[in-house]
Amino acid sequence: MSNTEPTTDHPGALALAVDLGGTKVEAALVSDQGVVLPGSRFRSPTGPQRTSEELQAAVDEVVTDALGALPADATLAGVGIGSAGPVDEEHGLVSPLNMPVWRGYPLRDRIAAHVPDGTPVTLRMDGLAITLAEHWLGAAQGSDHVMGMIVSTGVGGGLILHGRTVSGPTGNAGHIGHVECGGYDDPCACGGTGCLEAVASGPKTVAWAQRQGFAGTTGEELSAAYAAGDEIAVAAVKRSGRALGQAIASATSLVDLEVVAIGGGFSHVTPDLFEYARQAVAERREFGFVTKVRIVPTGLSQDGPLIGAAALVHRAHVLR
Repeated sequence: MSNTEPTTDHPGALALAVDLGGTKVEAALVSDQGVVLPGSRFRSPTGPQRTSEELQAAVDEVVTDALGALPADATLAGVGIGSAGPVDEEHGLVSPLNMPVWRGYPLRDRIAAHVPDGTPVTLRMDGLAITLAEHWLGAAQGSDHVMGMIVSTGVGGGLILHGRTVSGPTGNAGHIGHVECGGYDDPCACGGTGCLEAVASGPKTVAWAQRQGFAGTTGEELSAAYAAGDEIAVAAVKRSGRALGQAIASATSLVDLEVVAIGGGFSHVTPDLFEYARQAVAERREFGFVTKVRIVPTGLSQDGPLIGAAALVHRAHVLR
């Protein structure tokens, strides 16, 4: 692979990156320097209301459009797929919690059908992909014990330990959104109670605020209300931030993390969300190996999930 950043004249080795999430699927061509090729990025909506056929049509559309942007003199190095979980890494299957019509769905093979035989196609949970991106080009550069997190429609995560990814026997290691947080009794779609996702995701935080009397319906409205000092909005963000910190402290106790890098739409509700999380971690004051963990915003743009999917190709040597 080229060690120089490709240009549109000499694009070099490109990865087809696919990111499947709870509200959208995106695909793009990404260079071995983590740069999204201009004009190659395409998006289509997903969500729990769509049929299996509609979801597959959305995937087919963005994959076909992105491949159509492949320059004639470029090399397709491989395909990287980051998907909302759970996943079955070995068999390339996905069962996204927020897409109930897909259970054990063969996403890897369906996307592989779009590319020439022999093209490497790698599927991992989206949280692991974003962790790879942060380790490669983002806020976790230089650290080898990392958790990347997405706080958005859901809450996902992934792990790099000793400089290598850790995905476990099924591919779902690091799924911190379904770690239960003490002191919370919110029911979770996974069947658990008090899961981080059920407490701290964007929609669940807004829903809790609404139960306290908040009139807004979106994370953006909650953010504006927080900035204006609305008491319910402040309480809602504090509650979610504390749950994040509790889960991160527990994860750090378990695997001795150095950095947790957090992205996703709801992570931008206010910078104070990170402060509330840090305060919860700081309560473990007798455990310096826990309180040392740095909780930081993503170092990447909104391209982070696609860069992470591309890293499954361009940074394959880091995969365990």
